[in-house]
Amino acid sequence: MQALKHIAYVEDEADIRTVAQMALQMVGGYEVSLYASGEEALQKLPLSMPQLVLMDVMMPGQDGPTTLSELRKLPACADLPVIFMTAKAQQSEIAYYKSLGALDVITKPFDPMALSATVERIWTAHQS
Repeated sequence: MQALKHIAYVEDEADIRTVAQMALQMVGGYEVSLYASGEEALQKLPLSMPQLVLMDVMMPGQDGPTTLSELRKLPACADLPVIFMTAKAQQSEIAYYKSLGALDVITKPFDPMALSATVERIWTAHQS
């Protein structure tokens, strides 16, 4: 199994980006690349090539599902694992996001102290 080391986080809210970055780096020990929009992620993410992407669903301009669809069209990102993060996490919505190709969904607001463990659990479950 490949150890998770590098995560990209796509989130339009600067405060949430900062909290998640601190949680993932300080608690989880991950390298974190940050993107403030779906458009920015599409431009820059292929250059940093993380192992996993955490992505907000509701973003102005290009939302998470649209960004995921566009990432899949890029050869370098076609199989890149994505976890959506959203406050809208009813069972039907989670099923929809998974049908788009997301590994899983993390509900917001998230517990910063538990975020790394949640990400690691999802990563490990999908490595086998």
